[in-house]
Amino acid sequence: MFFKRRTTAIDWIIAGLGNPGKKYEHTRHNVGFDALDLAAERWNIPVKRSKFDALSGDGAVDGRRVLLLKPQTFMNLSGKSLVKATEYYKVPAERVIVLCDDVNLKPGVLRIRASGSDGGHNGLKSLITFLGEDFPRVRIGVGDKPHPDYDMADWVTGKPSAADKKLIESRYGDIEGALRLLMAGQPDEAMARYNGAPK
Repeated sequence: MFFKRRTTAIDWIIAGLGNPGKKYEHTRHNVGFDALDLAAERWNIPVKRSKFDALSGDGAVDGRRVLLLKPQTFMNLSGKSLVKATEYYKVPAERVIVLCDDVNLKPGVLRIRASGSDGGHNGLKSLITFLGEDFPRVRIGVGDKPHPDYDMADWVTGKPSAADKKLIESRYGDIEGALRLLMAGQPDEAMARYNGAPK
């Protein structure tokens, strides 16, 4: 008798949001990808497998099975990738953590929330369409456009200045620590420790 092979149980999904392709590497909109890359490196989880319209990798972190995702659908369709993964592994929205940029926060400022609205972010808007609002997110400040007439699309797909880049990248280690706390069921501790500007 043949049995269907059982899929690996996944406790948490962590998704970094961004746009695929060399053109968008290390831009403001791709800080979610970059922050996820640092966590993946520390956890020794390669994010290279093509699945769920994303680059993915899974492994163990503090005894929990974790799937790391970098959707390759472009930012405003990120939800299509995430919902495929959540349905496949039957992971509820409250166990999906999202990393994304935020132009309303100064460079290097973090805002960790257990749920909430999209705040005008197209990637979060897409996720909320599929998953609802009740998923934790880590918003990474990249700074607002320099003047009102500046095109927002050009701003977020541009690269930060050297000074801003340094501030943003200085928080990637904090984000990795926040992810561990969120997965451990300590969102209040994660917020208290890491929300706000670099210490």
